[in-house]
Amino acid sequence: MDGRDLVRSVKAVGSGGAAGGLRTVRAAWRRRRADASGLPRRGAERARVPGPVQGVVPGPGGGVIRFARSELRITVAVNGAVFWGWDGAGPEPSYALAGRCPEPDPRAVLEPDKDGGWQVVAERGTVMVSRHGAVEVRTPGGVTLRRDLPPRWWEPAGGGAARWMQRSEVAADARFFGLGGRAAGPRLRGGTYRLWNTDPGHAVGPGDDPLYLTMPVQLVVADAATHLVFHDTSWDGTVTLREGEEGAGSGHDRAGTSELRMDGGPLRCWVMMGTPARVLHTWASLTGAPALPPAWALGHHHARRGFGSEQEVRGVVSGYQERGLPLDAVHLDNDHYDAHQVFTVDRDRFPKLPVLAEELRRDGIRLVSVVDPAVRAEPGNAVYDAGSAQDAFVRDAAGRVVEGVVWPGESVYPDFTHARVRKWWGGLYEERLAQGFAGFWHDLNEPVSFTAFGENTLPRSARHSLEGRGGDHQEAHNVYALGMARAGYEGLRELSPQERPFIFSRSGWSGMQRYGGAWSGDVTTGWPGLRASLSLVIGLGLCGVPYSGPDVGGFDGSPSPELYLRWFQLGSYLPLFRTRAGLRAGHRELWEFGEDVLEHARVALVERRRLLPYFMTLAHLARRTGAPYVRPLWWGAPEDRALRDCEDAFLLGDSLLVAPVLDPGADRRAVQLPRGRWYDTVTEKAYDGPGQVLIDAPLSRIPVLARAGAVLPVRGDGGGLELEVWRPVRGRTGGGLVVPDSGDGWDEPEIEQYVTRLRGQRVVVERDGDEGPGEPSYPVRVRGLHQA
Repeated sequence: MDGRDLVRSVKAVGSGGAAGGLRTVRAAWRRRRADASGLPRRGAERARVPGPVQGVVPGPGGGVIRFARSELRITVAVNGAVFWGWDGAGPEPSYALAGRCPEPDPRAVLEPDKDGGWQVVAERGTVMVSRHGAVEVRTPGGVTLRRDLPPRWWEPAGGGAARWMQRSEVAADARFFGLGGRAAGPRLRGGTYRLWNTDPGHAVGPGDDPLYLTMPVQLVVADAATHLVFHDTSWDGTVTLREGEEGAGSGHDRAGTSELRMDGGPLRCWVMMGTPARVLHTWASLTGAPALPPAWALGHHHARRGFGSEQEVRGVVSGYQERGLPLDAVHLDNDHYDAHQVFTVDRDRFPKLPVLAEELRRDGIRLVSVVDPAVRAEPGNAVYDAGSAQDAFVRDAAGRVVEGVVWPGESVYPDFTHARVRKWWGGLYEERLAQGFAGFWHDLNEPVSFTAFGENTLPRSARHSLEGRGGDHQEAHNVYALGMARAGYEGLRELSPQERPFIFSRSGWSGMQRYGGAWSGDVTTGWPGLRASLSLVIGLGLCGVPYSGPDVGGFDGSPSPELYLRWFQLGSYLPLFRTRAGLRAGHRELWEFGEDVLEHARVALVERRRLLPYFMTLAHLARRTGAPYVRPLWWGAPEDRALRDCEDAFLLGDSLLVAPVLDPGADRRAVQLPRGRWYDTVTEKAYDGPGQVLIDAPLSRIPVLARAGAVLPVRGDGGGLELEVWRPVRGRTGGGLVVPDSGDGWDEPEIEQYVTRLRGQRVVVERDGDEGPGEPSYPVRVRGLHQA
């Protein structure tokens, strides 16, 4: 017995509570016993490397290169993405990919290279393989983007999964981004990052890692090009990054490095290169188009742990209405359940929930329900009984149903890696729709099992279907929430086929954008938490998840009025705009912070509502191109190193630059501008980039700038769509895209393209069509004429 675990057990028993007490002690020891008997002992290990080349077998788009102790399969797809897999690994089966893989590029041919190596030359780059198994990716111009050294495996003598390590080198000037939701910053500095979806059990900030949503996706930005690398294995692992150093003209550059260590799974990866926009478009073509949210989901959401009754919900909604504050959705946490049991309602506190939902909907407000995966293990619980009859729950290596501890108490877990279970679970959302809920947020789906010590999740030895292949939780853990999102999305498509499903999730994996978005989880209340909120949204967008947002104000604690206002102002420009507070945070409605905060927040709310057509356009463009709504400043100019290092501002689409205030007491802030002219959207003062400028940032607003020549679809004073046009620079054209949307449904509206230019002193706005320039479809308002 581990003495430290014994001490933790004694403390947990003394703490009591739903997540503490004797139950969590039992769960921890139960988990330890299950893994002791259910996981194979590794014992002695044998190291292995590929060895020298023995021969090749050419094939479509590449071929197979055989080494003395392994083989490497390389395929270049028609969309330019490059796949390679060791030890015979192919691109399928994969939880990340949407449908079947793209066809191989028939023009890409495997051919001999110098020194006994081989290469595949394609339109977007060249893949070179050395005689000992190093793989190098080069641009069409011959510049090396990354070099993967020969991998190494450690195979247990008694059989079982082999651990492996892949070390890679990138350019000295390269910067790393991605790896899912990381609080440390959009740009990932040197250090080790774990690839294991984790509930930390406390509010999180920049120093916490791993968090709820990890992905083995790296976006690497260098002078030569941007490239994305995805290692398609869902096992536990780590990525250790080291940024490179340039030799200051001496020619002795030190390459950046990435070292990936995995506990098992196939060693296979995809690489795609080009501009950031091209890379994310290729990534979306592989992993699936982002789900399109209904228009109301782009408005303002209000949530709080501890909504005690229907009357309390009505009271909060009335507070918004009496003050003339826009509100689009109210979220109910698991305290509206009957004893925290999923797909139930506490009839004493919410006796007429469908009536409440209908009243709110008439006022343009939707109800959103939390959905947790854990099911209370108690006969008589309808979900438990139905799931038991379906054999839907995860079992251990001995065939017993695995039990954990969550808010309902002793709980069991659906196996979302089984198609039959996903279909059953998706059908359960019929109960939620009957209660009047219009959207769903998935929580505790890492999945969580509270334990007094060790990991707060299922035993690694727990068995899963994995689509009939069979395997354990070591492989299924990271894709568990992805399967839950798929179950909910597909169920809602069947139950309510005329409406777009609205789902966002705390956890997930590569490809989750097909089913919805994400939120940051329980971010700590404080200025570091505010900064982490922006990092999480940018990082997820660069991994292909464009719709996300934080809990405005932080999950727990008491933010100062200034902090809450600055967080609210940032949130009003993020895709998911949700205010939320935990049980200990108390009431955090805007009017609780005083008149000044209320009036300044009102300005942000009104501006968010005015920009809804722009957000809806960005949602459609994300679905068609994979481009995130929220983009780093370097998105259009990755070669600009000053922009690559800027982490405190972002682009909202192509047209707006948002510079939130992330530090206390600030009433001005420096803003790094990309190339071109930018207008302050409040004062209409013009600034020219590239370069850094100081802009006023009083408590009433954060700096937001519009690109010269931009065309933004906005909501006019009468509620109709208008075009807000910012004066273009003489001699240069501007423009923008507009996607009109009905608010819901599956119509594919046409993308309208507009071009702006100066003709004399007059701003000309034309719609670009197949038959030549035409008149705009909507009223036009030109701004920036006075350049104050």
